[in-house]
Amino acid sequence: MQHPFDVIIIGGGAAGFFTAINLSEKNASLKIAILERGKEVLSKVRISGGGRCNVTHACFDANELTGYYPRGNKELRGPFHTFAAADTVTWFQQHGVLIKKEEDGRIFPQANTSQAVIDCFTRLQQSSGIQLFTGENVLSLQRSNDIWQLQTQQTMFIAKQICIATGNSPAVWKLLQQLGHTIIPPVPSLFTFNCKDERIIHLPGVATNAAVSIKDTKLKASGPVLITHWGMSGPAVLKLSAWGARMLHEKNYSFILFVNWLPEEDVESALQKLKLLKEQQAQKIIAVKSPFVIPSRLWESIVHASAISKQTRWADVSNIQLQQLAQQLCNAQFTIHGKSSFKEEFVTAGGIDLKEIDFKTMRSKVLPNVYFAGEVLNIDAVTGGFNFQNAWTGGYIAASAIGAGE
Repeated sequence: MQHPFDVIIIGGGAAGFFTAINLSEKNASLKIAILERGKEVLSKVRISGGGRCNVTHACFDANELTGYYPRGNKELRGPFHTFAAADTVTWFQQHGVLIKKEEDGRIFPQANTSQAVIDCFTRLQQSSGIQLFTGENVLSLQRSNDIWQLQTQQTMFIAKQICIATGNSPAVWKLLQQLGHTIIPPVPSLFTFNCKDERIIHLPGVATNAAVSIKDTKLKASGPVLITHWGMSGPAVLKLSAWGARMLHEKNYSFILFVNWLPEEDVESALQKLKLLKEQQAQKIIAVKSPFVIPSRLWESIVHASAISKQTRWADVSNIQLQQLAQQLCNAQFTIHGKSSFKEEFVTAGGIDLKEIDFKTMRSKVLPNVYFAGEVLNIDAVTGGFNFQNAWTGGYIAASAIGAGE
């Protein structure tokens, strides 16, 4: 038995729903279906942002916005001039989801729960007459007489046009590869660094601003660094993991991480400040109070790592010890062995080669009447709502093109 539709969206996640809803709004006469492999839809939306759904980021300049995408930054410039963060905020407000901005720029539903987004999408899908099929895993994709045939375990679906919004799906990538698309092999992005170092092993939960870089590479980032039970995390580390996704994979996640706990200083300027402290605070015990804006427990650990005992006063510290302290503050080396995934938000670098996509329409240059949206493409971003923004932008542009018959 065949199920005929005008347009089928493969993938019941953020990009799939957004494409279907916008398509229905642009052309209500189209018969649209969403096929989802699992039993649940919008599962990544549910867990994102700690269950609050970080829908986008308060970066309202299209060119600046592209800077958050290690893969896709050049290609997204045009699309972001069509639909970007401000458009996302407007879209959600107009569709009944009030939005709030947090101090760090992340944007969430005012209700502080991802359920607000899920309810909005589900309501619009149902009211638009978009048919949703769950438990429908597409096993084959074939084209016959200008019609796409999608075979699942139970059913043959047919449609004139399809939009693929399956995210990181090796099975779908394999089908597309068989049809002629090039797939850039996926590797993890957005991960934390595993490090068993005595300087940090007793400090899980300590966070501070730092500058981080990776030895023998041009990879560097700055921002909050969080010490964890496994090693290091926080926005600065996650930025490094995203921009270095391929390189760090090639290194098998074993490398030297440099950390500057005083990002405004270097070893030399820190040393001068330490010499001044030796004069000005001669009778004070070094380990007791951090003279810099870093947590006291971290300061204690750095003092200990510089071979300075707990009871040493500033007056009694040697020049060699001060040099070691300056090095530990501004040029600390940590050996990284392995990675851990960041929360449940598994992001990969890899997917359909971007050269094979027309970014004015999100249409395939290889397959007729096939469009793409979201992470099925070789696009990924740093943390902060940017991966969702890619889903909304791609979905909106694909919907506009399909709806206009482009």
